[in-house]
Amino acid sequence: MERRGRARLKEITVRVQDNDLEKAMRILKKKIQNDGLFKRLKLKKSYEKPSEYRRRKQREALRRQRIAAARRNRYK
Repeated sequence: MERRGRARLKEITVRVQDNDLEKAMRILKKKIQNDGLFKRLKLKKSYEKPSEYRRRKQREALRRQRIAAARRNRYK
């Protein structure tokens, strides 16, 4: 069980093919964005009050529920 504020670190690797560094950087940026690292860094930048933390977590849970419901309704 993870404690609040403790996120597991995942290893992110990108292969550079034919010295195409620009493409590798785009792929890395997309992987980092999909992993949620940018979001976690932004949240850690400043202090978040416990009440704000609870509100944000509640909003995120509601958003996940709405997305899941939309996916369920799409395939009916």
